[in-house]
Amino acid sequence: MRKIVKKGSAFAVAALVTLFATTACTDESNTSGGGRVEDLPEGTYTGGELGTTFNSTSSAYEDPAPAVANAGMVSAFKAGEFFFERTITQNTRPFNGLGPLYIRSSCIACHPGYGHGKRMDRYRADDWGNGYLLVVTDDQDNYLSSLTGMPQTKAVPPFKAPIDEEQIQISWLYATDRWGNQFPDGETYALIYPEVTIPEAAYYVPLQVGGNTIPYSRVRVRLESTIGVYGVGLIDAIPDDSLKAQYQREAAAGVQLNPAFWAGSDWGPSAGYTCGTHKHPKRYTYALTRGPLQDAPGANAIWNITNVTHPTKMGHYMTAAYATKASQDPDVQALFYNYFPQYNLTGNVETDIYNYLMMTNIPDSLKIPEMSAEDYTNFMVWHRGLAVPAARNLGDKDVQRGKQLFSQIGCAYCHRPSWTTGDDRFHDPNGFFEEGDSRLPRFPYQKIWPYSDFVQHRLYMKNDIRTGWCRTTPLWGRGLSKICTGASDRLHDCRARNVVEAIMWHGYSTQSDAYESVVKFRNLEKSDRDAIVKFIEAI
Repeated sequence: MRKIVKKGSAFAVAALVTLFATTACTDESNTSGGGRVEDLPEGTYTGGELGTTFNSTSSAYEDPAPAVANAGMVSAFKAGEFFFERTITQNTRPFNGLGPLYIRSSCIACHPGYGHGKRMDRYRADDWGNGYLLVVTDDQDNYLSSLTGMPQTKAVPPFKAPIDEEQIQISWLYATDRWGNQFPDGETYALIYPEVTIPEAAYYVPLQVGGNTIPYSRVRVRLESTIGVYGVGLIDAIPDDSLKAQYQREAAAGVQLNPAFWAGSDWGPSAGYTCGTHKHPKRYTYALTRGPLQDAPGANAIWNITNVTHPTKMGHYMTAAYATKASQDPDVQALFYNYFPQYNLTGNVETDIYNYLMMTNIPDSLKIPEMSAEDYTNFMVWHRGLAVPAARNLGDKDVQRGKQLFSQIGCAYCHRPSWTTGDDRFHDPNGFFEEGDSRLPRFPYQKIWPYSDFVQHRLYMKNDIRTGWCRTTPLWGRGLSKICTGASDRLHDCRARNVVEAIMWHGYSTQSDAYESVVKFRNLEKSDRDAIVKFIEAI
């Protein structure tokens, strides 16, 4: 148990947490400003004393962690926050650099309220809360190499978008599980899932995999949604050895792990990044494509979502197939120098367009990053320094009962409740930040409660995620999604509209790694099922 003085302001509480963090306050005589001291159940400090905010309002995902204030970085945090919230333009500093192709014109457009994207009925980049990213592959789950990994549907003149988003169609279909979408006591639920159609005429680029053209009949499209951005610095602070030990435990227990990440007794070929002598296991995104944080979703998203260059990403987010197509397009050739006269470097418009898009053979004077080193540093202070909302109502008897059942039926196996951070001397594969760089906040030796093992499992859902392997999503803070983002959608494509639907999708197939836990959940009394839901909403 820890004790804090409860104040009216979330920031006041955070300040007190910061004050007490080094003394591990347990003295009930401590009071301040007329507040009162009370015991808090274990797990309340979801982000530890250095990473938790007690704000539970609509801005709960937006607070700086106490570690930010401790390090004197609040001003840098606020400056970095601007780059997340502001619309990026083509030429208005410091928020300039949009394009030539892009996915969204701002970060917050994908992360409403700093949280998970919303379930959408159509794909439009400008629809507020649309966190959907297109996943376009062949029938063997290989990404189309003529498109970027996260395909772009917007372009600045004179360029044309690789995919015409006006032609993208999302259909929501109903699924029926083996129990007829009904619990034994008669309560019913619904299961829905998206199907995405992009006609062949919508593609500006050729359909290629590995440079080879494939027929349109082999193209597959899925959706993946953005996730919340709060608490990612705390995840970064989990020691690599701790993650490796988690893989070892699950492998020893007979859990089938993705061979790309775990090769029997050690990391697999796709498990991580090598930085000097360090190999850092990936821990971010549904597909475990990123980690550590200094080269993870935020550092990449400010580049590949808006196509803003910065000191670690000096080229455009672009494919050679698109650059070739655009450089040979008469419409683009006719207008290119009107928009980019400084890139008339060879007199051959096709060559100049291609080199501009691929950022090759261009004088160093034109390679100045659109986002300065100072602005990028501030952005990463913000990204690494976001707090996690404290868990709520953990003393409630129904919540306590739900916590017990959550563990008893096996949910806590994959949704591992807690971790302890290490010394947090992070590494940057790009070399921009030094080991344990003093310019960024740190979270050493904190007990945190993300409720994830950060391992991929398979649920075998209808119209499943690409490859079928999906990282266990951290549950911390998700109970505040409705108030912070306006939606409570869950799972990788927002198919679950509430906690019950998310749980039941876990048991859609008997092959699912969570099937037995779902069977146990299904056979509980309604009051017990409700208690589990209440617990999940509380954490």
